[in-house]
Amino acid sequence: MKRLICGFVLLVLSTSVFAKRFSNQYCEFELPNGWQCALEGSEYVCQSENESSKKEAIIILAAKRRGEQDSMDEYNAYLKKTKNYSLPGGKTQISEPKYTKMSTVNGHQWVDALHLASEVPGFYTRYLATVKEDLGVAVTFSVTRDMYTQYQSIFDGVVASLRVFRQAQDKGQNINLGAADSNLADTTFIPDGDRVDIGVQKTQERQKSEGGDSTMLIAILGAVAVGFVIMKAKGKKGGGKKG
Repeated sequence: MKRLICGFVLLVLSTSVFAKRFSNQYCEFELPNGWQCALEGSEYVCQSENESSKKEAIIILAAKRRGEQDSMDEYNAYLKKTKNYSLPGGKTQISEPKYTKMSTVNGHQWVDALHLASEVPGFYTRYLATVKEDLGVAVTFSVTRDMYTQYQSIFDGVVASLRVFRQAQDKGQNINLGAADSNLADTTFIPDGDRVDIGVQKTQERQKSEGGDSTMLIAILGAVAVGFVIMKAKGKKGGGKKG
C-alpha cells in the first residue's frame, strides 16, 4: 500500500513539474510546467510564462552546420576555460568553471559543463554541447545564483529528457540553422529600443577576444548573452506596462 501511495505521489509530482514536450527538427526535451519556447532569429529561447519567474532562469537552444573545427574534443577544451568579458565602468568579469565532463543522455554523448558568471554576473550557466551528423547542437541553462538550488532538479529533469536527432528529410533544407561560419554575436534580433548595456558590451568584447574563430560552439554561446538581452528587455517592457 505504501508503495502504491509513493508511486502515485511521484506521478503527480512528475506531471506537475513537466507538463509538455518541446520539439523541433533536431532536438526535443520536456519543458518545465508553465514554460514556453519562442524562436528568436535562429535560436529557441525558453522561459517561464510567469513574469516574475522570467528574470530567474532561461534555456537557449541552437544548432549550426558543422565547421571543420567542430568536434567533441574542441567543445570540451573550450568549456574548460574561464570566460572573461568587460562590464560597464571598465571592470572585467572572469567566470568560475565548476566542472566539465562527458555525459551520456539517452544514448548520446554530450559535453556537460557548469560555469558561474560566464554569461552574466550572478548567474550560473550549464552548457550541453554535442555533434550529430552534419550539425552542432548546444543547449544552455542559466539561472540566477540565488535560485540555483531551486532550479537544479528541474534542469536535471530537462537534461534527462534531452534527445538529439537528424531527420533525413530535413537535410539540406532550411530548419532555422545558422551557417557554420556565422557568429551569433553579430545577430540583431534584440527587441526594438531595448538594448541592455551588459549584453551589448559583452558581445562586443567577445568579438574582440575571439577574433576570427568561428567554431559552432563559440557562435552558439554568443546567443546566450543575446538571450539575456532579450530576457531583460522583455522584463523592462513588462515593468513599464505595470507602471
